[in-house]
Amino acid sequence: MDPRISAIIITHNRVEYLIKAIQSLLHQSLPKDQYEIIVVDNCSTDQTRETVEKLSANNKVRYVFEPELGSSQSRNTGLQHARGTYVAFLDDDVITCPDWLEKILHVFETVQPRPGCVGGRVVPLWESERPEWLSDSLLLSLALIDWSESPHVIDDLKKEHLVSASIAFPTGLLRETGGFNTKLGRFGKDLLSNEDTFLQREIMRRGYSCYYDPEIVVRHHIFESRLSQSFFMRRYYWQGISDSVMQLMEHDTSRLDRYSSALSKVKYLFNSGKARRLLHHTNDPDEFTQRCWAFTTLGEISGLLRGVHQ
Repeated sequence: MDPRISAIIITHNRVEYLIKAIQSLLHQSLPKDQYEIIVVDNCSTDQTRETVEKLSANNKVRYVFEPELGSSQSRNTGLQHARGTYVAFLDDDVITCPDWLEKILHVFETVQPRPGCVGGRVVPLWESERPEWLSDSLLLSLALIDWSESPHVIDDLKKEHLVSASIAFPTGLLRETGGFNTKLGRFGKDLLSNEDTFLQREIMRRGYSCYYDPEIVVRHHIFESRLSQSFFMRRYYWQGISDSVMQLMEHDTSRLDRYSSALSKVKYLFNSGKARRLLHHTNDPDEFTQRCWAFTTLGEISGLLRGVHQ
């Protein structure tokens, strides 16, 4: 009998965190015959294969190697191998709560009309002290979300959205959409993103809802290496690139129009005074937030100039 839900972890060279993620899935409240665990290894060079193969001795964990680098490609590979009615994705640096899968299934099986996408809270596991300059407004860039204390349908993806660190779909619907778009999402050292938002837009275009339930909880390791201002400036620069690429994917835009839009954003960057923020060091949370948003505008310009890579 096929499982009710497939839990899919994508991983790349983080075996010490991967073990924690797998262990959290092995101790779910859901009966073990009702779910499967699939680990998609995206070109790891550490002990990922050997570690997963040892854990798979109980036939609960399946190992799949994906040779093409990219988070979206890896998630789609996991989708291809899934046997569950639903698929739930998590990153390798995430630890699920014991009732994670049970709560996801409860939403899919009780909320009417059935949602096309389900997710919940992602709370931090800080590996070092949170910096004083890190405002709450910037936490979303770390895939941390806590939209409200009440479950609800997400109406506006510009205000709220679910994140791929912890997200679930009906398997059939996700396959109908084509899965995660491989022109978006992490690729090597590039911090390209928006693959989850782009997919949620497609699901909503098809008449399905995206549903947030705060009782669906995972804990997300926040590495010390990500708690630097240089990381956040780079992250928000790539967010701007991602926003422009997603916009170009959704609208047929000529090269002339792309360059014209880029020029308009350059003028805005300088005329608004935001350009000065690119060079202005600060530890003030509000000021640093504004600096990150200036880097987003710079990234939007870069994204318009580079276009959509095939």
